[in-house]
Amino acid sequence: MSDTAPADREARGAYRPSFARIVAAAVLALPLAALAAGKAPVFQPPPESAIPDNEFGKVVREGERIFMNTPGRAAQYVGNNLNCASCHLDAGRRPDSAPMWAAYVVYPAYRSKNKHVNTLAERIQGCFMYSMNGKAPPQDDPIMTALQTYMFWLASEAPTGVKLSGQGYPKLPQPALKADYLRGQEVYGQNCALCHGANGEGRKTQDGRWVFPALWGADSFNWGAGMHQLGNAAGFIKANMPLGQGGLLSVQEAWDVAYFMNAHERPQDPRYRGDVAETRRKYHDDSDSLYGLEVNGQLLGAHAPPAGGRLRGATP
Repeated sequence: MSDTAPADREARGAYRPSFARIVAAAVLALPLAALAAGKAPVFQPPPESAIPDNEFGKVVREGERIFMNTPGRAAQYVGNNLNCASCHLDAGRRPDSAPMWAAYVVYPAYRSKNKHVNTLAERIQGCFMYSMNGKAPPQDDPIMTALQTYMFWLASEAPTGVKLSGQGYPKLPQPALKADYLRGQEVYGQNCALCHGANGEGRKTQDGRWVFPALWGADSFNWGAGMHQLGNAAGFIKANMPLGQGGLLSVQEAWDVAYFMNAHERPQDPRYRGDVAETRRKYHDDSDSLYGLEVNGQLLGAHAPPAGGRLRGATP
């Protein structure tokens, strides 16, 4: 994967798309992006119009609704304002944004994060705990049934037990220069702040609906989420951001802005037991995580808002 020349970056910096144009780009997904980038064809999930008009289809549609409006339809388990679709774009369809059709066919699977074989249900529960900064729904909850049914339907014609092209987030080569906060701050200001806010706070419509998620702070994903890992964030950003212009940033820029994003405080890791250094040693002791490290004079994790967000203190 080649880097973008400085002159190219300067030229494109003159174009600053409006908020409205970016929202339009979100609606006009990118079904031809892989072809435009010269990538091999990937699995195509069935269109929404193919959802059957029967009892099974009703559950598929409810799963899709939960996926697109998770705080609204699964409020008792969500501690922030992120949706499943915040990280899994185009309703879980888009390649290289951890699409649901590719995830469904590889579970059960061993995960080093918790050092045992995870079922798909357990994997979804982890998303609620970490990415949604909430709590895990019981495995027999109708919300879990609906989400798994939706994922099954998306993957209904996919081969099982194989890694499909477009699965997960792309694994980028290491940057030529070590990822840097100040360079990342510049990339963020030029390419990300319009949608996600100058302080990473996200954007709402006038009627209060969230359009773009918070990237750090109390309303974002917590320190246990996969997106806090620099490699995941850089791969997602390179392939998908700015929204509607995936591939615009260079590899170096993607790493730099991922570093900048994850060098800010966010809700505490739910596995934290009062000691940042011990939490880093047990769960974050690698170069992919900034948790427990000092950046710009701040020990990340030491001043994190408590895990759980708005669910803290709620009646079980």
